[in-house]
Amino acid sequence: MSSRSMPPKGITHIHLDPLGGIAGDMFVAAVLDAFPELEAPLAEALAGSGAPSGHGLRRIPVDGHGLAGSRIDLEAPEALTPSGHLSAILDRLAGSDLAPAVRTRAAAIYRLLAEAEGRVHGVPPEQVHFHELADWDSYLDIVAAAWLIEILGARSWSTAPLPLGRGRIRTAHGMLPVPAPATALLLRGLPVHDDGIEGERVTPTGAAILRHLAPTTTIPPGTILATGHGFGTRLLDGVPNLLRLLAFSSGTATTDQVGIVRFEIDDQTGEDLAIALDRLRELAAVRDVCQWPVLGKKGRLASAVQILCDPEAVDPVATACLTETSTIGLRWRIESRRVLPRETSEMAKRVQRPDGSITIKADADALSGTYAARAARRREIEQG
Repeated sequence: MSSRSMPPKGITHIHLDPLGGIAGDMFVAAVLDAFPELEAPLAEALAGSGAPSGHGLRRIPVDGHGLAGSRIDLEAPEALTPSGHLSAILDRLAGSDLAPAVRTRAAAIYRLLAEAEGRVHGVPPEQVHFHELADWDSYLDIVAAAWLIEILGARSWSTAPLPLGRGRIRTAHGMLPVPAPATALLLRGLPVHDDGIEGERVTPTGAAILRHLAPTTTIPPGTILATGHGFGTRLLDGVPNLLRLLAFSSGTATTDQVGIVRFEIDDQTGEDLAIALDRLRELAAVRDVCQWPVLGKKGRLASAVQILCDPEAVDPVATACLTETSTIGLRWRIESRRVLPRETSEMAKRVQRPDGSITIKADADALSGTYAARAARRREIEQG
């Protein structure tokens, strides 16, 4: 996972409020509205999703009923019709450049759809032929949803009651009641209500995403980190057609992994080593650098160096250590760690403790007036 696609920090729970309902594009729009920094890495991931060249999703800022939010626009320059069978879709996912975890999630969502459609039509899931759900827009919606769910890493999800909708909808099998039969099966066990508004409010794709998330109806205690409004394309009478997303942090420590690179130096001057370690600190994948004195061979005083970095960046960080310092060997490993939710600015670090309390520590460089000098040095390094 590149630094561009690192997930937002501290998310433990996400709540969905389907005021207008939920569809695949509304889910994607709600997440991107809350976390617009994920739009570029998502587009990069979709380029390797198996869709034809030129297909993709684009976030468009919109407003409705006085509320600002985002809508998803499908970019589809080629009018190609993909195969509608589940096996073909699963083969396309398996042959894509998507991360294995994303492929697994997208395949799981499609299997939920196939199982529901199979029960409705009385055929095994493998024999289900998707119609509208096989179009490239549905494929990209499901892949994008799977990527976003994986990148957010929330431990739990919840939903408010879903609007059932009313009336009939035209499908490849003719006119069917709302919610569509397969959608109704996917919504089993989830809270619903009738707000009296006509039309389809929950699409099969939206229902399958919800079923995959296994949401509860309870929001655990926590702090709101972000909100997002994902708009659909229909206009509803008296109600904004949006899905609201609320992202929470519980304040408890989260577990992830970190790369650790270790080595000792006994033949590099203190001044030269200090410059080398400053250069290593400036690497985007490096999270921390520390050193301490140790006794080396023949009783010589040496410096032990430890670097924490993104786990997938151990190799380039190790190469930088061998380049910037005089060491001729090093050790590395991947370890699990527990970290508290935090917000870091140029002036201070704000940390939420497990009991809900907040601690704030001012940045020493900012207090001492050396922050500007460090920033200037960082610019020099970036400019070569």
